[in-house]
This record gives sequence, structure tokens and C-alpha cells, in this order.
Amino acid sequence: MSLFDHTIKEIEAKLHNKEITVQDLVDESYRRIKEVDGQVHAFLTLDEENARAKAKELDQAADTTASLFGIPGGIKDNIVTKGVRTTCASQFLDNFNDPLYDATAVQKLKNEQAISVGKLNMDEFAMGSTNENSSYTPTRNPWNTDYVPGGSSGGSAAAVAAGEVLFSLGSDTGGSIRQPASFCGVVGMKPTYGRVSRFGLVAFASSLDQIGPITRTVEDNARVLEVIAGHDEMDTTSANIDVPKYTEALTEDISGLKIAVPKEYLAEGVAPEVRESILEALKVYESLGATWEEVSLPHSKYAVSAYYLLSSSEASANLARFDGVRYGVRSENADNMIDVFKKSRSEGFGPEVKKRIMLGTFALSSGYYDAYYKKAQKVRTLIKQDFDKIFEDFDVIVGPTSPTTAYKVGELIDDPLTMYANDILTIPVNLAGVPGISLPCGFSENGLPIGLQIIGKYFDESTVYRAAHAFEQATEHHKKRPQLGGAN
Repeated sequence: MSLFDHTIKEIEAKLHNKEITVQDLVDESYRRIKEVDGQVHAFLTLDEENARAKAKELDQAADTTASLFGIPGGIKDNIVTKGVRTTCASQFLDNFNDPLYDATAVQKLKNEQAISVGKLNMDEFAMGSTNENSSYTPTRNPWNTDYVPGGSSGGSAAAVAAGEVLFSLGSDTGGSIRQPASFCGVVGMKPTYGRVSRFGLVAFASSLDQIGPITRTVEDNARVLEVIAGHDEMDTTSANIDVPKYTEALTEDISGLKIAVPKEYLAEGVAPEVRESILEALKVYESLGATWEEVSLPHSKYAVSAYYLLSSSEASANLARFDGVRYGVRSENADNMIDVFKKSRSEGFGPEVKKRIMLGTFALSSGYYDAYYKKAQKVRTLIKQDFDKIFEDFDVIVGPTSPTTAYKVGELIDDPLTMYANDILTIPVNLAGVPGISLPCGFSENGLPIGLQIIGKYFDESTVYRAAHAFEQATEHHKKRPQLGGAN
């Protein structure tokens, strides 16, 4: 059995008891990566020299009390890491080998003595739901490598599911942590907007993006969020609100918890086996003393349209900095300054990124701003009000994370509308800014994981974690492992 089959708390106990060393953990991470990553392609860059040096240093340290002491993790490749290549899985940043600073979330991990073993694959600039938009190589699902891992944090979810690291950081703009967590059978949390600093996260859509952890268990997830959450003066959208000890909320006692189940989240388009798994999960909650009622999120049907207008508009503005002059690889075929801009962008950006930039530029253009961008902002407000109304009477909202399980590589790549619609259950959470978590709640007939999504009130991640942990401890889904490369 791999060391990574243990929880972070169990690993911590082994380190304190001198049963293992930090170097053992790092060795195990790179051994596993060498064994399976040729099939999974979760990592784009490995930071082996620095990781091993840090492990040696920690094994000689007198103080081992840091929250993530010696724990190996991976960082999504759109989160800046000092001196370590950061590409956003784009050819445009292929030469970004030596960033000058760490993202705040990365620095907080370092402060608690976690070890980053490398940078994780993703859809280019976080635009995609399958990881097939990586300009390097698509990540594969560890449960079946013929299938996608989800996106855009597909590498982050796959690395945890495949036993390559104990935790990872992803980013979530419209479901990019929760959907791959669902597809890969792991736990992924999108915190409340403003709970985690975005400083050092390469921006896609600044009003929607949020960094969050992916782990194997709810308790591990809560522990990582405790570390990376908190106010940051470098991020003006960071909330100046105290961070609770999320791990102390994991009591397993949810008697009296009031659960709302939106009828739209179990309607047409949700696969029968997904719907059945959610209904079974609700029976588990009933057995634990919780109650649930059907409710409505009437404006959720407009969420996908509003999201793609708003996120693409923000992407159009954010990605304008990539011009081959200040940022990005400069075209070698340019004869003048206009050519530098045009050719650098046309050669550097992939097709999905170009598509969204053009859509966003159109939505912001004169004559169309009111018809598209402004209207989408109004819909966003209505969606937020839907959540506010439900949370007047309920503690959490429960439903599927994705309407289907993972699909085959290449199956939807030429059908973008169907692919976009697959995010219909995660996107409203980002538009409203509330927290949401995905955790395993079953498996399809062909052995692919099904994700349960739990949505909470603003800055109430504690209740979300409590509800998730109670379900996890009452079931066995989280104990199953993909058999990729043998037992892990």
C-alpha cells in the first residue's frame, strides 16, 4: 500500500513518530509519477531538485508542527511559482521559466512547510472542461485513460486520484475544480469568492476565478483551505474576514441540517445513474438526521449563457496583456509592431482561447455592450438572488456536480455547445460567489465516479465541510481507488 493511501493526519502522525521521513514522502511522489504519469499526463513541469532539497532540510528541522509539514502537493500551472516554469498550458507562455515571485496561496503553503513537487496540466488559460485544450498534451482520467479527467483543473484532480500527490491546488471559474474532482472521484472545494487570495493566479475572469484545494478526503481538504485562506493586501478582492478552523467543524453530527434540492439540478439532461446516486445520497442524509426539500433556482437555465458572455468579456480584457512585448513568446515572423501583436497572438493562443477572446471583445463592443454584457450582468444578479432566497430557509444546497460522468477523449471536442452545457450545475455557484464542494457519491455502470455537489452560504465553508464529511464517513465511495499502474 502506498503512503499516499493515508490521510494527511495519518502521514503527520507517522512523521512525528519517526516511522517515515519527509524524504520518503517525496521519493514516493516521484516514484509514483514515474510509474503512471506517462499514462495520465497530470504534470507539465517537475521541480525535483528543489523538492528533494526541501525534504532533506525538513528532516533535519527541530520544529515539525507546521500544518502541512513535509506534505507533497502539486500546483496548477496558472498559479505563479517563483523560479519554476509557469505556462498556463499555453505556447504563449512556453518561455516563462523563472517567475520572480510566488502566488500568495503558494507562499502560504511554503509557510506551513508543504512541498511542491511540480506544476499541473490544465486547459489553456483555464478555458475548457476536459483538459483537451492543453497546448502540450491532454490529461487522462486515472479511472479509465480513454476518458477525460474534466477541466480546467484536470491535472490537479488526476494527480490526486492517481496517487501522485496528497493534495493539489486548482482554480475554479465556472466549475474547474469541482467538475474534474467529480470526474476523478476526489474532493474539490471552490471557496467563497474572496476567501483565498487571487494574487499570483493568472487571470481568466477576475470576478469569477477562485483558487481552491483538491484532495482525497474532506478532512484533508479542510486542512489545506485553512492554510491558503485569508485576507491578502495584494488582492483588493480578498475578504478581510477571519478564517475558521475548518477541521474543527467535522463533527459528523448533522442532525437538523436543512438541505435544499433544486428541481432544476435533477431535471432533463441529468443522466439517470447520476440522478439515482444523488437520491441515494439524500437517503444517507436522512439517516443522519438531516431533512431535505425540493426547491427551485428558476434563473439557473440562463447561467451558461450569462457565464460565457461575462467570462469571455473579462478574458478579452485580461489576456490583452499577452502581446509578445510585455508578456508571452514573441513571433519571429514579425516585421513591424502591428505584426508583433497580431502574429504573436495568432501563433501563441490556441483555438479555444481565440474563440473566447473574440466572443468577449464582441460582447464589449459599441452597440452590443447593452444587449449582451449588461444583460448578462443583470441575469447574474437574478441568479445571486435565487441563492439568497433559498439560504434564508436552508443550510446547504445539494445536487450533482455534473449532469454526467466523464466522457471519452475526443467525444465532445467538436461539439462545444454540449460541452459548455455540461457546466450548467457548477457555473451558478461562481456567478453568485458562494462556496461549493464536490465529493464522490457513487460510480456509474462502467466504473466512473459520480460527484455530489454541496453548496453553502457566503463564507460558510464550515457547514459545507461538515455536511460533506458526515456523508463521506457514512459511505465507502472515497475509499475506492483506480487501479492505474497497480494498487496505489
